[in-house]
Amino acid sequence: MFMYFLFVLPAVLLAMWAQWRVQSAYREYSQMPNAQRLTGLDVAHVLMRNEGLEHVRVEHIGGDLTDHYDPREKVMRLSEGSSRVPSVAAMAIVAHELGHAVQDQQDYAWLRVRSGIVGFANIGSQLGTILVFVGLLLTMFNRAGVLLAVIGVALFSVAVAFTLITLPVEFNASARARSMLMRNGLVTTQETAGVDKVLNAAAMTYVAAAASAVSQLLYFIFLLAGRRN
Repeated sequence: MFMYFLFVLPAVLLAMWAQWRVQSAYREYSQMPNAQRLTGLDVAHVLMRNEGLEHVRVEHIGGDLTDHYDPREKVMRLSEGSSRVPSVAAMAIVAHELGHAVQDQQDYAWLRVRSGIVGFANIGSQLGTILVFVGLLLTMFNRAGVLLAVIGVALFSVAVAFTLITLPVEFNASARARSMLMRNGLVTTQETAGVDKVLNAAAMTYVAAAASAVSQLLYFIFLLAGRRN
């Protein structure tokens, strides 16, 4: 148990800090109206028209910070706080999701790779963990358990790779978002600072997710190495 906390606790603390940071930035800048009083949906229409993204459909989704772009259906799904509120946070979130739409349109390599392994990653994150612990349990009775645990580690590694590949995808989408907002004259100097805070805070949640996945993988490898020895 001590070794588990040694491996995982730093990543858990990072995830908690990242979540607090993104919630804090969102709460602050969702209450700050943008200068042009444009709702997130208004910003979406301006950017889609000017950036050649009119093929993207916009749908509403429940919750807060649930916004995402679906490259399979070419749909940007926006929460109520992002689509109907004329805030700096809404502007940043919408531009970020449209950054993914631009990636999709331009066949951005990392987005293509991430989309290609998402199914395997989902399987690996769930089945991989089960196989590791079942395999380690079986090693007490026979050596076949080691092979099962190795397969589990290999599957979980795909999920880890997914979190790592997500990092350049998300950072690039944020960079595109900043460029689009500035190019279309939608942000003031003061608002740019707010946009940066929202996007940077959101990016840290992906960094924390990657750190958590890597630490979990290292813990599995540590357990497996101990059983093999």
